[in-house]
Amino acid sequence: MSTLVARTGRHRQRYDQDRLRLVAGCIPYRFEKNVETESCSMENKILVLMITTPNRDDLVFPKGGWEDDETVHEAAYREASEEAGVKGLLDENPIGVWEFRSKSRQASGSQEGGCRGYMFALEVTEELESWPEQDKYERKWLYAEEAFKFCRYDWMRDALKRFLKALTKDGTQQEARETMMMMAELPTIPVSDIGTGTGRQTLSPPGCSGKSSGVQNLEESCTKCIVQG
Repeated sequence: MSTLVARTGRHRQRYDQDRLRLVAGCIPYRFEKNVETESCSMENKILVLMITTPNRDDLVFPKGGWEDDETVHEAAYREASEEAGVKGLLDENPIGVWEFRSKSRQASGSQEGGCRGYMFALEVTEELESWPEQDKYERKWLYAEEAFKFCRYDWMRDALKRFLKALTKDGTQQEARETMMMMAELPTIPVSDIGTGTGRQTLSPPGCSGKSSGVQNLEESCTKCIVQG
């Protein structure tokens, strides 16, 4: 069943012990149907979905606040449905975890607006004809090589690299397990209950499978990985 109304406000927003806003998102993707040669690179077989942002020229991956009445998987899945109008198979394990400032604070030297984002891969099986935030966002399918050019921030490029690595190489399951162990140890604090600690990470949307691992310093452009790849 499609999400009819997008969630608004931050009264259920989760924060971690460092007061960073917890965010969940995904890289939606699909395999190019008309690729016939096995010698074709993975970058030319995979299409990734990015969305436009209001009043800006860059493209982003769907993401948004992780709220206190949902798991991180449910939050990532919901954001994909609300912002990009897509549904599908969400990987159980995250591509990685990054720290960054919200776009309104990017030019500021302040630590305000800090976020910790959990990104997942979502294999798209359904594109909705209408979705809650289609008046704000447009969908654009791009080959991976093209998508790199539209990533405004280093953490997005790193997430895309790690996503492709997980699809093209074996041996990423250990990275995934280590990342999930790290996530389980992080206390999460809803804004309405600062200091008490919450944050279950159990149920997930139908169709979860599994993949890989990654955190961008709030003031540096280089990426600092929580779990080394």
